[in-house]
Amino acid sequence: MFNFEEELKKLPRNPGVYIMRDDKDVILYVGKAINLHNRVRSYFRENIGRGPMIDKMVSLIARFEYIVTDSELEALVLENNLIKEHSPKYNTLLKDDKTYPYIKVTLGEAYPRILFSRMMKKDKSKYFGPYTSAAAVKDTIELLNKLYHLRTCNRSLPRDIGQERPCLNYHIKQCDAPCQAYVSQEQYRDQVSRALEFLNGNYGRILNELEAKMRAAAEELDFESAAGYRDLYNSVKQVSQKQKITDSTGEDKDIIALYRDEREAVVQVFFVRDGKLIGREHYYMTHVSSENKAEILENFVKQFYAGTPFIPRELMLQYEIGDRELIEKWLTERRGGRVYIRVPKIGAKEKLVELAAQNARHILEQDRERLKREEGRTIGAVKEIAGLLGLEHIERMEAFDISNINGFENVGSMIVFEKGKPKPSDYRKFRIKTVSGPDDYACMKEVLARRFRHGLEEEKELEEKELDRVYGKFTRFPDLLMMDGGRGQVNIALSVLKELQIAIPVCGMVKDDNHRTRGLYFNNVELPIDTRSEGFKLITRVQDEAHRFAVEYHRSLRSKAQVKSVLDEIPGVGPARRKALMRHFKSIEEIKAAEVEELAALPEINRRAAEEIYAFFRKKAN
Repeated sequence: MFNFEEELKKLPRNPGVYIMRDDKDVILYVGKAINLHNRVRSYFRENIGRGPMIDKMVSLIARFEYIVTDSELEALVLENNLIKEHSPKYNTLLKDDKTYPYIKVTLGEAYPRILFSRMMKKDKSKYFGPYTSAAAVKDTIELLNKLYHLRTCNRSLPRDIGQERPCLNYHIKQCDAPCQAYVSQEQYRDQVSRALEFLNGNYGRILNELEAKMRAAAEELDFESAAGYRDLYNSVKQVSQKQKITDSTGEDKDIIALYRDEREAVVQVFFVRDGKLIGREHYYMTHVSSENKAEILENFVKQFYAGTPFIPRELMLQYEIGDRELIEKWLTERRGGRVYIRVPKIGAKEKLVELAAQNARHILEQDRERLKREEGRTIGAVKEIAGLLGLEHIERMEAFDISNINGFENVGSMIVFEKGKPKPSDYRKFRIKTVSGPDDYACMKEVLARRFRHGLEEEKELEEKELDRVYGKFTRFPDLLMMDGGRGQVNIALSVLKELQIAIPVCGMVKDDNHRTRGLYFNNVELPIDTRSEGFKLITRVQDEAHRFAVEYHRSLRSKAQVKSVLDEIPGVGPARRKALMRHFKSIEEIKAAEVEELAALPEINRRAAEEIYAFFRKKAN
């Protein structure tokens, strides 16, 4: 039994992080303190006007723990990490966990490439961004490669120069083939420099060049080339017009403001890079009822900039935040250069912050109805299913399906929905080991037995290691098991659960003669369901997703087996040559159509092997 009086006396007067837990050991709240003794004790004083939400949280605390740190800055970092890992119910949380795209120019390579990246590493590459649209980044990269004929391959140059033939991009005049040394390193680097100039916002030079080339091609009656230059010109023009000048300083800054209601807040961020507004994004903050606007903004800044790889030189905020100096110091360390947090009061900068706040308000007001509909599709649909089955609570649902063709390569799929939404990270695939032939019941029994035995073994292992609140691949069991079928599939599941002494409700998703879902089979009764309801639509989504996942897995195994069986029949073709053939030709049909010279051109294939491959497919065709 946790003795609060004794434990409160032991609290040190050091900086650190404290963790509040309930009677099930679930983390309720994580906080930091410059003085743990004073901060934690303050929660257990009466009548201090904390507000109903904090009072509710305090009433649920069964125990607390703390971690002492050397400084308040260390406590800030640790608090962020723990909040991100555990998402405590009573912390104000940033709902959106997004990683933003960057354009990466690999200047550390002899022949640099322009790549799409979600991470900003400390390497010799140059990064541009972050951008808010992944599609726009990909379009820009494609445009730059067309404009400057840069390579898109993964070859290691200059080591691999001349080892393989130039790719399709060379033949369609979108790459100058540095892989064949058709362009010097100096010429190629010059093209890269011009691409960097473009990314820095200097579009005038390329626009003038494209316009001149377009006119010259038209005068020579080469209208196809002229049309190509025109399209490139228009693409560059479109990119340049998206860049809106916000100030003349050319600095990087984020402009941050919020709007809130009783339940949540929307934070709007304008991203300014090199003095240009490159985009904006909004973020939802939950559990805000006990926080004022400045506290919400402070929580956002701490959580958002703990996860983003790029930190600008300046943050312009709507309100003064409590830990401004500490957060400035933390961000300065993360950025490796001075970071300023400012709250503009007058002038153009104040207008920009006001504009961000107006956008936040519009987003929250416009999204209320959408969020209500989304909640109906997900959480509301789950509650509807729970009500139909007479269950108190459903959060996690698992569904299973079997796929085969006449018993070939039997496979099983396990898909997971949490709070009415798919959770692909928890999906699992099973290759059937004990069943040959088309026996879906036996296959399903094996899959379920393996799934739940794995879970029990992981749970036992975690207990032996005295690990708390840690999940393995199968440890977390569902609140409802959904079987694709009626009584037969449900009975298979119940027999497995009974054998393993696990109590989980099981229902079957029953289909009519046209293979459409008509109801749920539960406790030996088929329950009809309104086909217009959100619950019915969710059941259909679960059923379709389980089937899709199983079929895709089966198709991939079937494809690999076919490739392996054909190529393995050819004398002299082992794993290395098989891999080289498939990497180069992409399909069996292309290998069949290849001439001896084309096959022998691969470094891994000698003349004799090429002739064997060529003869094999000609003999097979006859």
